[in-house]
Amino acid sequence: MEAIENLVTRRSVRQFKAEPVPKDIIEKIIEAGTYAPTGMNWQSPVIIAVTNKELRDRISGWNAKIMGADSDPFYGAPVILIVLADKSRPTYLYDGSLVMGNLMNAAHAYGIASCWIHRAKEEFESKEGKALLKELGIEGDYEGIGHCILGYADCEASPARPRKDHYVFWAE
Repeated sequence: MEAIENLVTRRSVRQFKAEPVPKDIIEKIIEAGTYAPTGMNWQSPVIIAVTNKELRDRISGWNAKIMGADSDPFYGAPVILIVLADKSRPTYLYDGSLVMGNLMNAAHAYGIASCWIHRAKEEFESKEGKALLKELGIEGDYEGIGHCILGYADCEASPARPRKDHYVFWAE
């Protein structure tokens, strides 16, 4: 029941404290991400854990430029877990999305706030993104799936919105 409660109470957070997240907690969150189901157990995704502030800020700048904004699209979160997946696998997009879900739910279980931020696809199609992958030793044809930003919330969690009518259709 605790797992279900965790799934139901997780919310996206868009206001973070600068306080760092302990590395052992980040490692546990990442481990949960690596256990997400993947098509044929190919494990097509990879996770880039960014805790270096200079690199975090550089990636934030790329993301803001793509978005056409001049603010921090990562809302001050000190940690970015970037999920990419191998495009040669037919289920890569689903695999990476499941990893993102596991990361966010694991973070919530450890008391860490999170949010899925888009535009990783565009970032890692860019010259800068490809250079970063090469610098990190990541070879292959990867597509950015998303950024799971992590940190301690600097706000109250929003209440869940009511679930929409006709969310579920039964075929009994």
